[in-house]
Amino acid sequence: MRFFVAALWLLLYGSVNAQVIYSKDYGNPQNPAVIFIHGGPGGNSNLFEGTTAQALADRGFYVVVYDRRGEGRSKDEAATMTFEESFRDLLDIYDQYHLKKAVILAHSFGGIIATLFVQQFPEKVNAFILAGALFAQQETYDHILKCASEHFKNDKTRIAEVLAISRLGKNTADYRKRCYEIAGKMNFFNMPVPTKESKDLREAFEKTVFYTTSVRNQESPVKFYKNEIANNLDNQPVLKSIRKKGIPVYAVYGQDDGIFSAAQLSKLKDIVGENYFQLIENCSHYLFADQREAFIQFVAQKPGN
Repeated sequence: MRFFVAALWLLLYGSVNAQVIYSKDYGNPQNPAVIFIHGGPGGNSNLFEGTTAQALADRGFYVVVYDRRGEGRSKDEAATMTFEESFRDLLDIYDQYHLKKAVILAHSFGGIIATLFVQQFPEKVNAFILAGALFAQQETYDHILKCASEHFKNDKTRIAEVLAISRLGKNTADYRKRCYEIAGKMNFFNMPVPTKESKDLREAFEKTVFYTTSVRNQESPVKFYKNEIANNLDNQPVLKSIRKKGIPVYAVYGQDDGIFSAAQLSKLKDIVGENYFQLIENCSHYLFADQREAFIQFVAQKPGN
């Protein structure tokens, strides 16, 4: 009887635990698998899923998207928001979709998580693609604040804001949040010249359930910076070590993604190799929505192979 109760508890717990993580697959499971890792902390996969997942699957890939525990559609008040937790959940995604190996496609903060995952579980990865992904966080924050100082040099209020941000603790959620807020005030996340295709794609997205369910958990960054001691990372040495393990690392970025300096991207190009790196013109941070066809073409061609 005691064994039966314990087994029943484990069954129920496993079922509930599995339901916590939102995920969905697109395409033929027999095709090469791609797992999308969204930004954050506090983000979601909605924009990628609503604009690009099916289109990428139509090019011959088996695409899996999910929202990390405690973020987006994966509501969980007990989420700790640590790297270890995100790794366990990603391994569960592999199991759920019967994947032995996959291409990891990481966007924004997802690049930090994915880089550490690929380092720890190289046997699970066929290739790694950084797509507008963070890789040296403090360099990004320094670049944003330097640009803000120049951009707002004649605005005393904004200059005072920049100074206040620079005085915050560099390993705090507030510092990260306010850096990105001021980046937004400089239109760093906006496509410079929206094309008809990009406008149509965004308008179509706004008519879908993905738009209406695109929620951000504002508590997630607070939890992450409280519970995860490894934050504000420079993963450039890790990327070099991943390449030495024989895993192809690719990088595709918007040429107009203001949160990265030209020097940063030049260093990344040196790490991954010229044939594995691409800048997309007239494209900002959400490159899969700004220039979807160019983005998919890069992923589908896998230059360097």
